[in-house]
Amino acid sequence: MKQYLDLLQDILDNGVDKNDRTGTGARSVFGRQVRYDLADGFPAVTTKKLYFNSVVHELLWFLKGTGNIEYLAQNNVHIWDEWPFKAYLEKNGLPIPIVNSDDWKSQQKEFITKIASDHEFAEEWGDLGPVYGVQWRKWPNGDGGFIDQIANAIEMIRNTPDS
Repeated sequence: MKQYLDLLQDILDNGVDKNDRTGTGARSVFGRQVRYDLADGFPAVTTKKLYFNSVVHELLWFLKGTGNIEYLAQNNVHIWDEWPFKAYLEKNGLPIPIVNSDDWKSQQKEFITKIASDHEFAEEWGDLGPVYGVQWRKWPNGDGGFIDQIANAIEMIRNTPDS
């Protein structure tokens, strides 16, 4: 993080203001390079606590191309839990507790535990719809089929790496 903050200070102190196509402008420095020793951990650019395993599992989930949170629940990743839980309560006519109340937390935990352990329940109640991974892997192409944007990107890198 210190390297990143030092780079930001360098940009403020030595940067040159430039115009861009958006009219917003930017301040930049030329040719700076930052190297990170991965033995010291993942170089995430944030000042917040980062749960790296959650990041990895969420990315793997995106790459699977599913909108169902079953995999996330099984791997203790809870960033998407709220939406299917709330939909479950609404569709079953159940009272919706105040978000983040003790009642909400205990009911949501019970719901997510069931998503993780009961595949049929997860199939019925764990779907988020066309979230990122679904869009990456199953983008509608207009004739009823789908485009797998990740597979296409990999194929382009394999076949035309210099393009």
